[in-house]
Amino acid sequence: MRSPLRTAAASFLALLAFAAAADAAAQAAASAPVPAIKRTLLQRTDIAPDREVILGIAEIPPGLAAGRHTHFGLETGYVIEGSASLEVEGEMPRLLKAGDSYTIPAGKVHDAKTVGDKPVKVLATYVVEKGKPLATPAP
Repeated sequence: MRSPLRTAAASFLALLAFAAAADAAAQAAASAPVPAIKRTLLQRTDIAPDREVILGIAEIPPGLAAGRHTHFGLETGYVIEGSASLEVEGEMPRLLKAGDSYTIPAGKVHDAKTVGDKPVKVLATYVVEKGKPLATPAP
């Protein structure tokens, strides 16, 4: 028969091993890469000394959003595949699906969030001020 001290020590060691395994699993999950928004620049063209046109593709994985932001110019685009909720400050959210187009005025805070279990892919054109960031995060 085991002594109570030995039983307690064995239980403590088993608990410690379980806690270490759980911590390692949590750290592995936390360090796993989160799918990110993929942006592909297709073309950048100067149209005036202070303006440029940027054409690109943005892909947002399921369950993610672009994040609230603004642009120093107009954004217009076309949904190639998937669905997204487009939220433009001061407007009702719009459901966009493949084949839909949209326009966002310069400086308007907006966000796009995937809808459903598939990624959304858009072809976007920006007519923006040269030398400024394409997107600026908004609170």
